[in-house]
Amino acid sequence: MNPRLFLVLSLFGMVSTFAQNKLELKVKDSLTGEPLLGVTAQIKSIEKGAISDYNGKISMEEIPDGNYLLRLSYLGYARKELNLSFPLNTDIQGKTIYLVPQTEEIEEITLVSTRSTRTIDDIPTRVEVIAGEELSEKGNMKPGDIRMLLNESTGIRTQQTSATSYNSSIRIQGLDGKYTQLLRDGLPLYSGFASGLSLMQIAPLDLKQVEVIKGSSSTLYGGGAIAGLVNLISKTPGEEAELSFMANGTSALGLDLSGYYSEKFNKVGTTIFASYNLGTPYDPSDIGLTAIPEFDRFTLNPKIYAYLGTDTELMLGLNAIWENRLGGNLDFIKGESVADPYFESNETERFSTQLSFNHSIDERNRFEVKNSFSFYDRSIQIPDFTFSGYQRSSFSELNFSTDSEEGLEWVFGSNLWTEYFNDTREDQSLALDQSYQIYGLFAQNVWPIDDKLSVETGLRVDFHSDYGALALPRLSVLYEPANSLTFRLGGGMGYKTPTVFIEDAERLQFRNVLPINTNETDLERSSGGNFDINYKWVPLAGMTMSINTLLFYTKIGDPLLLVADGNGLYVFDQPDGYVDTRGAEINLKAKYGDFKLFTGYTHASVKQKINGIVMDFPLVAKHRLNNVLMYEKEENLWVGLEAYYYSPQKLSNGEIGQSYWIMGLMSEKKLGENFSVFLNFENFLDTRQTRFGTIFTGNIGNPQFLDIYAPVDGFVINGGFKIIM
Repeated sequence: MNPRLFLVLSLFGMVSTFAQNKLELKVKDSLTGEPLLGVTAQIKSIEKGAISDYNGKISMEEIPDGNYLLRLSYLGYARKELNLSFPLNTDIQGKTIYLVPQTEEIEEITLVSTRSTRTIDDIPTRVEVIAGEELSEKGNMKPGDIRMLLNESTGIRTQQTSATSYNSSIRIQGLDGKYTQLLRDGLPLYSGFASGLSLMQIAPLDLKQVEVIKGSSSTLYGGGAIAGLVNLISKTPGEEAELSFMANGTSALGLDLSGYYSEKFNKVGTTIFASYNLGTPYDPSDIGLTAIPEFDRFTLNPKIYAYLGTDTELMLGLNAIWENRLGGNLDFIKGESVADPYFESNETERFSTQLSFNHSIDERNRFEVKNSFSFYDRSIQIPDFTFSGYQRSSFSELNFSTDSEEGLEWVFGSNLWTEYFNDTREDQSLALDQSYQIYGLFAQNVWPIDDKLSVETGLRVDFHSDYGALALPRLSVLYEPANSLTFRLGGGMGYKTPTVFIEDAERLQFRNVLPINTNETDLERSSGGNFDINYKWVPLAGMTMSINTLLFYTKIGDPLLLVADGNGLYVFDQPDGYVDTRGAEINLKAKYGDFKLFTGYTHASVKQKINGIVMDFPLVAKHRLNNVLMYEKEENLWVGLEAYYYSPQKLSNGEIGQSYWIMGLMSEKKLGENFSVFLNFENFLDTRQTRFGTIFTGNIGNPQFLDIYAPVDGFVINGGFKIIM
């Protein structure tokens, strides 16, 4: 061979050899740090691939110079993509890549209730969030209100307070509904008289997420959060416009129509939510009384956002609800002639304004102003008695927050809360008028001591126009020894302003209830704490699991009680004693392929000690199980099976109710990108309290209702469609 030709060919071979590159990486689980076996690595453009070995090592050879996209995929983990340029830099070769298990916690959720910029994973305060798919699934089953959304969460129960009007309240860890603070975007729109029917009048379609803080939490937003708080967070305009509609019908002849629109323009944005909800009187037990009342409700929530520069935002909003609700004698409600029928009529109008102004002074400092005015009118009518009144309330807050490069956060603020109720009955001899103002100062701090330990503190001082000043400290600690293990320890104090608008008075429609004498009563005060352990692990390839255990204790000193005085009247008494709740919540989540399993257990032991006598608190299921198995196929098909168990409950009359199971089946199927249909079978075992015994004594013309501790509406099918554009 020609020596020159041989030399040229040799040089070309050397260049070709040098142009071939090698890639070596390691892949590990982001939570446990364990190597992952069987991870698929692909560079599709040059048809190169490899599989990780027992040590998590991936090796590819003969990769030409150039820019390529490397894709790492593994069952049960979020896919990862890397842009690589060959020849590689030395800091890339041999690098360890961490894959994140595909659990519900992948998406970072920024909390609103704590006023911090931190996410749910790195805030010391224990906050539970209902969002995303879970919020959508529960919204499918009860599009007209948020009862089911809350009732199927561990440690929370929506307690029905009226057998015929369907009114309900929120109980956290077994404590009375009056001790739960319900907020909308951090504003107390549902306090006092306005708490009546609130759960029944809030539709979930325009909610972004629901945040729940359990235990004494009045340091955050003032009075009311003795058992905890529930904060309903509204959707805001995103980068892409959203237009959605939902139509739902039920086998009980109910109808729900909802629409939501949001769009962000250059300088302004808007969200508009509207819904119409219709209920038909329904009596599955054939006792002649409604389990579901007749009602029609219209809701309108428009908001407008002004973006006054990159650092400033102004929001103005309105929440408006009109509802008429009629329950009782079924034939009477259907328009038939009935002699001396029993009925309960509720007419409500609810209007509230929302204002918020946010401005970032610089990268580290910002302030917020927010305000709401609420107008609530309600009339309750039963045979021979009518109760009516209106409430006017307001809430204003100014807060300033700052943080340092080391992650130290401070929030300082003040707020003013006013509440005025006017009893408009013709007979003013027992008028329940009430008026008070609360001025508060608060400070909050989050201190990340190091990568594993963070401390959150808070102090609020409130000045109550009727009861004077009180201080409310709060402390939470987060310890994270590993990515897969976290500990939270927290405690705080709470208080509740004495009010006549509680479950016991609501059951009486406020008839013969005497007003509260502020000179003879004091604030209901609480203290408590909780300890939380959260552990995540990967038991086998493609499967992820997490378990959360919460131990809790809350004590309320000198609770306010509504008692009969022996003369046909009901008075508020505040005897020496306490109510306390102690117990545990255990939540287990597992995901394998297209299946998700959630199992929750609540143990709540609630006692009341009044004048030296200790007894069980009524209407508390000491043992409760929540089980949900979901199948999701390629974000196209969802099928879920639910099963809930309630142990026997002590009733107010001293009797013990029966234990029971409630089971449901849910399904949703997408038909194209923007359209889906859903069908649900709620309580298909047809569990009803009327199957255990009567729910009233006396006769149908003058029923004396017993405690409602189980469903009364039984098996209901609902289905409909959703359009999201």
